[in-house]
Amino acid sequence: MKNIITYGTFDLFHIGHLNLLKRLSEMGQLTVAVSTDEFNEGKGKKTIIPFEQRIEIVRGCRYVHQAIPESSWEQKINDIQTYHIDTFVIGDDWQGKFDFLQEYCEVVYLPRTEGISTTQLKKALSAFSSINKEEFMRAFEILEMLKADLN
Repeated sequence: MKNIITYGTFDLFHIGHLNLLKRLSEMGQLTVAVSTDEFNEGKGKKTIIPFEQRIEIVRGCRYVHQAIPESSWEQKINDIQTYHIDTFVIGDDWQGKFDFLQEYCEVVYLPRTEGISTTQLKKALSAFSSINKEEFMRAFEILEMLKADLN
């Protein structure tokens, strides 16, 4: 069985994330590196869901063998070697950016799910700016509990 790795923030976990993880798990045993809050801040990204919760959501997905923190751009080669990765997979919006990893493993760029992205969700949520973060997080927790009940 091949060892697969992907990287991402996985904020506001949505169907695009699930589609990606399912598709990757069909390729082999899946390791997911979830970007830490500090790493995202360095990239100029602000998350809604804290890192500790995002990584637990990813770990809870049946398609994921293991989830690890992503704390720097430079860790990818070490991760590939440490976890004996055969294939590095990332969205095609990164096309060509990780070709240097081909020295260590196969590199695959996959198309993203049409019509959904975390950026789109954040824009839609900005219309609800009067809702504070704690209220939003509680609503998100309720949705997660309902989702768990359905599984």
